Amino acid sequence: MSRAPRLIAVGRLKPGPEAGLFEQHNARLRPPFAVTEIPEARGSAGEIRRREAAGLLAAVPDGAFLVALDLGGTAPTSEALAALAERWDATGRGLCFLIGGAEGLDPAVLDRADHLLSLGPLTWPHFLVRGLLAEQWYRVQAIRGGHPYHRAWRP
Repeated sequence: MSRAPRLIAVGRLKPGPEAGLFEQHNARLRPPFAVTEIPEARGSAGEIRRREAAGLLAAVPDGAFLVALDLGGTAPTSEALAALAERWDATGRGLCFLIGGAEGLDPAVLDRADHLLSLGPLTWPHFLVRGLLAEQWYRVQAIRGGHPYHRAWRP
């Protein structure tokens, strides 16, 4: 995990608890996420998804391995996510995570994604997802590095 993974997200994260959670865990990452924010769109739900999809996909670097955070994706354990990270690194492609806005991700984004990742069956506010992802990615790094942060012995 030597290259900085990219995080492309809809909306500007304003100061507050969500930003604090993300900043706390992103600061622990080696290397931290390189963040790109896409403006939230206006219109009908479908139009919002289409417009945000265009912005998200335009920001994806060429050849990137794209992981879209979506409720319909797989919800691995932390250990399984660490194993996925190992496989994703082995592709040699830059890693890029996408987080949609309040209306979710457009099918165009889901179709382009190499992997759909869910943080569980609960629906999380899109701004909170950034902090949850950063914490899990730190946990992945700890698992892969043999650091005791994860506490694998816990049920």
